[in-house]
Amino acid sequence: MKSYKPLLVVVLLLFTVYACTASSSQQDAASSINIPRTEADVPRISVSEAKAAFDAGQAVIVDVRSAQSFAANRVDGAISIPLQNFEGSSIINLSLQKDQWLITYCT
Repeated sequence: MKSYKPLLVVVLLLFTVYACTASSSQQDAASSINIPRTEADVPRISVSEAKAAFDAGQAVIVDVRSAQSFAANRVDGAISIPLQNFEGSSIINLSLQKDQWLITYCT
């Protein structure tokens, strides 16, 4: 009877190499997304650029001020997600298309 140990070792080695390569590719893809890490890294746009993107359906405008400030005065069509809730579940529930901007404002 033939021994299948060498074949099993080769299959496991190939599987390990494949798994490591796939994991590396996923990490490379995630690191290629340009996520701002500091306030200085956040791109700024003009009001006219924001309005044009919103009017064209290319952006969602999010007011990160308090709920009271939002209720008192807001940009028409903006949604309210106070800054303290921004990293919580409220942001997850936004339905964005892949190419849409998320424009936040606080003044």
